[in-house]
Amino acid sequence: MSSFSVRFFAPQQSLLPSTASSFKPKTWVMAAPTTAPATSVDVDGGRLEPRVEEREGYFVLKEKFRDGINPQEKIKIEKDPLKLFMEAGIDELAKMSFEDLDKAKATKDDIDVRLKWLGLFHRRKHQYGRFMMRLKLPNGVTTSAQTRYLASVIRKYGKEGCADVTTRQNWQIRGAVLPDVPEILKGLDEVGLTSLQSGMDNVRNPVGNPLAGIDPEEIVDTRPYTNLLSQFITANSRGNPAVANLPRKWNVSVVGSHDLYEHPHINDLAYMPATKNGRFGFNLLVGGFFSAKRCDEAIPLDAWVSADDVIPLCKAVLEAYRDLGYRGNRQKTRMMWLIDELGIEVFRSEVAKRMPQKELERASDEGLVQKQWERRDYLGVHPQKQEGFSYIGIHIPVGRVQADDMDELARLADMYGSGELRLTVEQNIIIPNVENSKLEALPNEPLLKDRFSPKPSILMKGLVACTGNQFCGQAIIETKARALKVTEEVERLVSVSRPVRMHWTGCPNTCGQVQVADIGFMGCMARDENGKPCEGADIFLGGRIGSDSHLGELYKKGVPCKNLVPVVADILVEHFGAVPRQREEAED
Repeated sequence: MSSFSVRFFAPQQSLLPSTASSFKPKTWVMAAPTTAPATSVDVDGGRLEPRVEEREGYFVLKEKFRDGINPQEKIKIEKDPLKLFMEAGIDELAKMSFEDLDKAKATKDDIDVRLKWLGLFHRRKHQYGRFMMRLKLPNGVTTSAQTRYLASVIRKYGKEGCADVTTRQNWQIRGAVLPDVPEILKGLDEVGLTSLQSGMDNVRNPVGNPLAGIDPEEIVDTRPYTNLLSQFITANSRGNPAVANLPRKWNVSVVGSHDLYEHPHINDLAYMPATKNGRFGFNLLVGGFFSAKRCDEAIPLDAWVSADDVIPLCKAVLEAYRDLGYRGNRQKTRMMWLIDELGIEVFRSEVAKRMPQKELERASDEGLVQKQWERRDYLGVHPQKQEGFSYIGIHIPVGRVQADDMDELARLADMYGSGELRLTVEQNIIIPNVENSKLEALPNEPLLKDRFSPKPSILMKGLVACTGNQFCGQAIIETKARALKVTEEVERLVSVSRPVRMHWTGCPNTCGQVQVADIGFMGCMARDENGKPCEGADIFLGGRIGSDSHLGELYKKGVPCKNLVPVVADILVEHFGAVPRQREEAED
């Protein structure tokens, strides 16, 4: 395993911006925050000693660094979670009853912790004995055949089975039971999918431009890079222990659009397209993350890499984080905490010495992301760069689909497109490569007229919601159904003339990314008019995405969920130019 390698190919000429050779840097800027942690920090030499070492192909925390580590680290030391996949441990677990599994700490830890390395999350609190499975779907690109297979998996679980489009362009399927898992994993492999290394202290799904390769305005096609990243991270779905023992989860995105559909500023590593001395490559942002106790935007690493070095750079950043990251309090183990501790220059030097050439070039001032750019709406029908073809963006209300929906989406992709579907970070789906001659018939398909509209209402189109307490044991409130209900009721009260993005998350872990929303709702316990505890939400306001991104701030704490509708209506009138329906009707 220590000799694992991936062969890297230079991008094809078609992947390079056509304007690179005549590029004029003064008309463009790199879209990135300008603040950063201290560049100069006194760091003791011993602090830079790697805290992990390779043993029998797996990376293990050294004994002298084990004081004060968190419980999850202890579980990883007792048995490397990847052994459940790489040494077929899952096959033995699948044969055991849940009663027997729960009797011993080792197997209970397998179920509740280690299986997350296989993308399997036990829903002990709300669906005891059932699992959510998270996939790897680089760039959100999937096929009709893959979609049908996933539909076949969840269908057998009846009302317990469903699927969600996630905020990382990914699928999560629900309802699986442990005895079925080996067969499900085999089926995933047969259709070219994997769930490996998609949970816990691993690299999450690589995000890219959902319009990659079809957008007339794209800077670069992100698919080759996100595919290579996913192949490296999982060793082509065989398992890669070298990057599977991180201090915490880690997110990566590759930007290919001026619209910044990829949300680079909330990723641990973001590749921002830029040229340098006639070469195409990427400036780098690092450290963006959300957590219950702290949220930060990514900051510039002051580094540029060529397109050929996308994977070596990712590997170097991951190794620096793996080797040096703090493994105590889980609220302080994300990569930005390490950057804070070392200072950006020391962190940069640690990355540089792990590069093949032992150095990093400084950032380019020739960023290719245009700052003054109005973010485009991808929902509805839009022309592709390929003459005679268009794509259609479909609204999936809060990302939730059933087996029949997935089969129907697959049928539409085959009948009208090229058998391809693309998932977006806003929990929607795009069908690309639709011949223009078929555009009249496609929007009239029953699924698109009844449930998944290409033209949703202005508030519905910006609605995002996490899983909520229907399935998630950490969520304090129900989110998906409530988000839809509140939005529907608000729309009856006010008329909105411009898009407003509303995000819901069930708990402070903020999987629903409320801090980047115009209006965000974070589940909490509140008190009603009688002082009794009830489900509520903290309301955030003012988050932005795009080149002028910034995180929203807390606006109002502890609003009982039953009181949200008038509060949201007032916010829309006061801050977003909405008009009360009664006034609008009187003026008409």
